[in-house]
Amino acid sequence: MARDRTHLRRRAGALAATTAALLLTCAATAWAGPPDRAGSRPRGHDVSSHQKSVDWPTAQAGGARFVYVKASESTSYRNPYFHQQYDGARDAGLIRGAYHFALPDESSGAQQARYFVAHGGDWRADGWTLPPALDIEYNPYSAKHKCYGLSKKRMTDWIWSFSDEMLRETGRRPVIYTTAQWWRLCTGDSHAFASRHPLWVARHGTSGPGTLPGGWQYWTFWQYATSGRLPGDQNLFNGSSSGLRALAAGW
Repeated sequence: MARDRTHLRRRAGALAATTAALLLTCAATAWAGPPDRAGSRPRGHDVSSHQKSVDWPTAQAGGARFVYVKASESTSYRNPYFHQQYDGARDAGLIRGAYHFALPDESSGAQQARYFVAHGGDWRADGWTLPPALDIEYNPYSAKHKCYGLSKKRMTDWIWSFSDEMLRETGRRPVIYTTAQWWRLCTGDSHAFASRHPLWVARHGTSGPGTLPGGWQYWTFWQYATSGRLPGDQNLFNGSSSGLRALAAGW
């Protein structure tokens, strides 16, 4: 995931049951090949301040159908390009959402969720706004403390604190962005989140998303590369365009 602080020290609604079934059916589709043979799966990307002012019409013409934009990190950082990126993506016809980069050693999950919501991490059932996303992965500021100094139980408690506050604030559980390796190391491969949180899995390469973390039976988003035809990291949605729109509308 693009992290724009690394060198700086760095309501809800629900559709009818038929819409829910449609999305779940689309999302559960098995992986059928590498990105260059992804068929009709919508392509997307994620950006942060590294990408600065993105040329959104060009991204849309290049195949982008959705994007996640970094909004915040911890309780002290906001992406200075957020509004240009977030609003510009919508103006260009992309489905867009916001993500928060977690630093669990700095403040509670609930505090970071509130900060995220205050600085762009909202959600509304308009068919254009993806669920807010939690980016939780290796500590970019300390190779020694990959899990931010938290035990597996404290880490899962932290994630639940974030998720519960997001539910209170927006009516949505967050999408969880992570890697299988980090999830195993830092949560003990907890299965507690899979039934309520869409998975955004990071595994770079063309051989598919690999073994999924912690009880997830399918992925919703797959980040497969850190560069490509679109600005920022490259992603796929595991479903159809109508499934993507259903996710944005609330399922």
